[in-house]
Amino acid sequence: MDRRTFLQTTSALSVAGAATNATAAAESEQRDSASELTARLNPRIQHAREVAMNILKPTKRELEHGLRLHAESLVFDSYGFSPRAAVDGDVLAAAVEAGASDIELKDMREEMGMTRYVTDADEQAEYRDAWRASGVTCIFQNAGEEGQDPLRLIKRLARFTFATDILKDFVAKAAVPDDVAEAKRQGRHCLYFTGNGVPLTQQWLSVPDELRYLRVFYQLGIRMMHLTYQRRNMIGDGCGEKTDAGLSDFGRAVVAEMNRVGVIPDCAHSGWQTSLEAARASKKPVVASHSTAGGIFPHFRSKPDNVIRAIADTGGYIGICCISRFLRGSGDVGVFLNHIDHVVKKFGVDHVAIGTDVAYSSQNASVESRKVPRVRRGRTHFRSLWPNDDYETTAEARSSLAWTNWPLFTVGLVQRGHSDDDIRKIIGGNVMRVAQESLVGLGDA
Repeated sequence: MDRRTFLQTTSALSVAGAATNATAAAESEQRDSASELTARLNPRIQHAREVAMNILKPTKRELEHGLRLHAESLVFDSYGFSPRAAVDGDVLAAAVEAGASDIELKDMREEMGMTRYVTDADEQAEYRDAWRASGVTCIFQNAGEEGQDPLRLIKRLARFTFATDILKDFVAKAAVPDDVAEAKRQGRHCLYFTGNGVPLTQQWLSVPDELRYLRVFYQLGIRMMHLTYQRRNMIGDGCGEKTDAGLSDFGRAVVAEMNRVGVIPDCAHSGWQTSLEAARASKKPVVASHSTAGGIFPHFRSKPDNVIRAIADTGGYIGICCISRFLRGSGDVGVFLNHIDHVVKKFGVDHVAIGTDVAYSSQNASVESRKVPRVRRGRTHFRSLWPNDDYETTAEARSSLAWTNWPLFTVGLVQRGHSDDDIRKIIGGNVMRVAQESLVGLGDA
């Protein structure tokens, strides 16, 4: 579908939506209507839409139905990132010239990307536009850096707490699933926090002593935690370890404590054996929040069928991500939908979600980044020493899977013949169910 046809179709949808949804429009903010998913798209978002439309080629009926379904549904990204702001290039350049360390520069970049939309008007406009175009109600937000050190983990948690405190009328922190449902009713957005590691002091005095910060971080708002991140830790083997040795004895204690406190165990970055054993050890749902179906392509970040079956048996789900390298084939939105179809057909619609693992970046990012002097390239971080992989993605594939294309993911599911009720589960209902089930019995925590 070319640009003119896309614009004509979405323009017609806006007019039709205004006529047929007058009652709904009176009861909810305009940004939640189907027309708001296609109105006033900036060039970056518009380009990504056109790329995906050219791959999907929906009929007008499929497009209109999918967009309306998306707009009325609670949409919950099972693992993702709040839209990212551009850095302040002048401030970073001054820090480089002043001799700031690599660590200081990294922290400055990260903080700007995660919070600058709070204080900068242009970046806030980009932030709001991306949320509106996505039609997403809530993101299971990565609010912890990869690792176990509590001080390391708390930095991102502080940044997103700050953002949701200041912008709470637009995007708030959700503490319980009812907060997510309320955000949808009010036409707002929210973040539900997850961490990329279990906080451990690593003093190893006793198991209860090591695990005491797990509850502290739960009280700070973390509702899901990675068991491992790529590499081996004291909990188990990560997906990047060739040995794939599985869950440790200590790891079993970790899963039990997560069950007790109300934190969802996430094995997205865990090895296959670790994932399998974590699912078998857990008494509550386990998830692979952002992964792919190994039955289509057995990438080490995927989950093979036997692991997905174990996750499904806990009542959990696998969130299909938007990373071409993991999806394989053409790595575009069509292949992404194939992975969802695979899980639905083999394990049931209750056990699949969408965990994009991608973020929208401000259109101002490249201009601001060019202001910053080049710094020397450092060594690859240990956690990122991935097995060799010569797969080459394309700009088209990446654009088709842009975070702001969430409405077209729903359109694609309509095209594949999924019922409206099933689509609601895939795009948010399953995440809400697991979030709720994980909180049961917290009075004893």
